[in-house]
Amino acid sequence: EDIVMACWKEIRSSSWIYPTLVLCIYGFFSMMRPSEPFLTPYLTGPDKNLTIDESDKHQCHMLVQLCKDLKECYCTKKLLYWSLWWALATAGYNQIVNYVQVLWDDRAPAQNYDVYNGAVEAAATFLSSVTAMAVGYVKINWDLSGELALGIFSALDAGSLFLMHFTANIWACYASYLVFKSCYMLLITIATFQIAVNLTMERYALMFGFNNFVALVIQTIITVVVVDSRGLGLKIVTQFLIYGSYFAVIAGIFLIRSIYTIVSIQCKKETQNFSNGSQNIKEQESETRL
Repeated sequence: EDIVMACWKEIRSSSWIYPTLVLCIYGFFSMMRPSEPFLTPYLTGPDKNLTIDESDKHQCHMLVQLCKDLKECYCTKKLLYWSLWWALATAGYNQIVNYVQVLWDDRAPAQNYDVYNGAVEAAATFLSSVTAMAVGYVKINWDLSGELALGIFSALDAGSLFLMHFTANIWACYASYLVFKSCYMLLITIATFQIAVNLTMERYALMFGFNNFVALVIQTIITVVVVDSRGLGLKIVTQFLIYGSYFAVIAGIFLIRSIYTIVSIQCKKETQNFSNGSQNIKEQESETRL
C-alpha cells in the first residue's frame, strides 16, 4: 500500500503524467458514456423486474457482449483501415489546432505585426463546412476510391505542414492552415460516412468513442515525445516538420494500400474476362464441330 501511495504521489507531482492521465480518462468516458448508473434501476424496476444478483449477471453479460461487438467491428478490414486513419489523422489534427497559434506568433509576433489569427480560424471553419457539405454532391464509389482519397488529401495535409515549417511568411502559414483544415474536414466526413454505413446504429457510440480514445492516446504520446521538456522538447518550427512527416507517413500508408486494392481489382477483372472469353471460344468450337 505504501508503494502504491508513493507511486501515486510521484505521478501527481509530475509535470505532465497526472493531467495527461486525467485527460485520457475523461476523453474515454465522455465518449463511451457508461450506462451503469441508469442501467441498474432500469433492470430492477417494473420493466424488467430483476433481482440485484440477476442484474449484476446481466451487466456482466452486457460487458462481455460489448467486448465481442468491439472485436467484430475491427475484424472487418474496411472498418479497421478507416478507423486507423480516423485515429491517426484526428490525433495529428488536434495537435496542429493546439499549437498553430504558437507557430503564428513565432512567425509574426503580435507586438510587431497586425495579426489576423481569429479571422483565419473563422475562414478555416467556414471552408471546412463547405467542403464537408460538398462531399454529398460528389458521385464517387468511396468503397473503391476512398482509401485513395485518404492518401491524396493526407499528402496535401503533409505538404501544407511542411510549408508552415519552411516558410517565414505569415500569409503562407495562414493559407497552409486553411488547406490543412479543409482537407481534414473533407476526409473526416467521408470516414464518418464509411464507418457508419458498415455499422448497426447500436454500435455507433462504441466505434466512434473507441476511435476517439485511441486518437487521444496517440496525441498524448506525440505531445510527450515532441513537445514536453522531458521528451525532445523541440522548438515550435521543428515540431511542424515532425507533424508534416507524420502526415506524410499516413499518406504513404493509404496510397500504397489504395494502389494495391485498385490493381488487385483490375487483375481480377482481367482474369475473369479472360476466363469468360476462353469459355466462349470453347463453346463456339464445340458448336462448329456439331
